[in-house]
Amino acid sequence: MRVQPFQIVKPLHENLIVQIDKGKGFYNNLHRHNEIQLSLVVKGFGKLIVGDSVHQFRDGDFFAIGGNCPHLFKSEGAQGTVHMISLFFTPETFGKEFFTLSDLAEVRPFFDFVQDGFQIISGQQEIGDRILEFSQASKTTRVVLFIALLQQLVKANRKSLTSFTYPKEIGNLAGKRMQLVFDYVLHNFDKEVKLEVVSDLVHMTPNAFCKFFKKRTNKTFFQFLIELRIEHASQLLRNNQEDVSIAEVSERSGFKSISNFNRKFKLFKGTVPSRYRKSL
Repeated sequence: MRVQPFQIVKPLHENLIVQIDKGKGFYNNLHRHNEIQLSLVVKGFGKLIVGDSVHQFRDGDFFAIGGNCPHLFKSEGAQGTVHMISLFFTPETFGKEFFTLSDLAEVRPFFDFVQDGFQIISGQQEIGDRILEFSQASKTTRVVLFIALLQQLVKANRKSLTSFTYPKEIGNLAGKRMQLVFDYVLHNFDKEVKLEVVSDLVHMTPNAFCKFFKKRTNKTFFQFLIELRIEHASQLLRNNQEDVSIAEVSERSGFKSISNFNRKFKLFKGTVPSRYRKSL
């Protein structure tokens, strides 16, 4: 979807922005903003696109997304009310010199590894509880909670979300083309997707489109498509433990043959779908 330069609305006299999203789903636009984003998914499940990568999210997941990195939380199906709490800030939120203070040396590494974005894989409960406190805390208490949160994030086990440094300046034409491509793929990955059709959407030759897409995502179009299909299959296996057969998961994820599905799934996940399901 279009990589929209997005302006985070800053409430008057507030530096650290706390945003609570509740509704029928997250979101419709691939977007980016200057602020670093820390998000706790309180309730909801779906796919997260960050830079050049696709990930799953579900209740209790915590993500950190670097400034100016394109991203999209895309809910799956009808879920009732989804709920997410996010913090937005920059290294200069409390002044240009604030994080250079020697007293804060312990948290400075956060600003290095957040550039690639990350997901917390240990201590989720403690970090989730900390985020929940922000919604009811006073401004002064939020600053204290924020420093404590950064301490936790520096110490926690985490995995990177993307290793690709996305261009910070994306023209309107390129943004519109990415909008069309992502929108088409997100709605048609479970069907046959032809390169000629996708490239025609953005008025490019297949060869020119392949170069265009790889320059902006650091992978080929079909690598991205397969990654999206595998993450969708993983969600089906996780959310429908015994209700859906492996063959049906394969078909609903856009694979023409179950043998190809098994092969690609093992390539991405390190195990075949049946063992993945049992491991859950």
